[in-house]
Amino acid sequence: MVDGLLVVDKAEGPTSFDVVARARRALGTRSIGHTGTLDPLASGVLVLLAGNWTRLANVLVSDDKRYRATITFGAATSTDDRAGEVIARGDPATVDEERLAGALAGMLGVQRQVPPAFSAIHVEGERAYHKARRGEAVVLEAREVEIRALELVSWRAPDAVVDVHCSKGTYVRALARDLGRALGVPAHLSALRRTAAGPWTLDDAIPLTALEDAAAARAALRTGPAALRAVTLIPVDEATTAALRQGKRVPWSAPDTAAAVAHHGEQLVAIVAVEDGRLRVLRGFG
Repeated sequence: MVDGLLVVDKAEGPTSFDVVARARRALGTRSIGHTGTLDPLASGVLVLLAGNWTRLANVLVSDDKRYRATITFGAATSTDDRAGEVIARGDPATVDEERLAGALAGMLGVQRQVPPAFSAIHVEGERAYHKARRGEAVVLEAREVEIRALELVSWRAPDAVVDVHCSKGTYVRALARDLGRALGVPAHLSALRRTAAGPWTLDDAIPLTALEDAAAARAALRTGPAALRAVTLIPVDEATTAALRQGKRVPWSAPDTAAAVAHHGEQLVAIVAVEDGRLRVLRGFG
């Protein structure tokens, strides 16, 4: 079994599942997952988990994401990005830096965002994009997201380059769509690069081509507690390790924590919660 975390710089074109498939071949295991999908047209940081570390997906998927997005004004599309069909046009001449800055400031904070119709969200047991591709009307409920920062990097009509810092579940395609609506000019996402996923940045990532070399992929695999940069870590002794592996609750003097990782040396023991002075196992590592 190969256990650990791998940070890949996904190129434009492949799906996130394509990257997972390459990692499976390179690492020699089918047990590979990721902590947040990137659309085929997007590039950048994709965090993969291998072996028993796939059990950390629900912990790491909640990490914030950072992106550099190019938003093109003058056309809205069916998919809210450049891959879709144009469904509305408008004149980008009315957009300028001052109006852009004002609109971006108005989009900060907690809000209800309607996901794109072409998304992987399940609707009546089926992915929304399957229905949308058949021409069926797709109505998705708004979801709560938080836009923590929006910085206008440049404006060269009709393109605005924006740095985005957002919570999990945020669709930058929908952000581009909504920015166009706020300015009264149809807009879509024309380029997207994820610059960070939680604590992992492009500086930590290996190129996608490195997955063609099994030795290079294994060398880039991060293991041990040090690989969990943004996770609360709880060192435990042998007796506590044994008790946790039996699913027992262990007295523990620490503030309550919804999810942490207990480890014995370099070995991960369990995902735990600290509740009312006790460690409770959420999921073991075996």
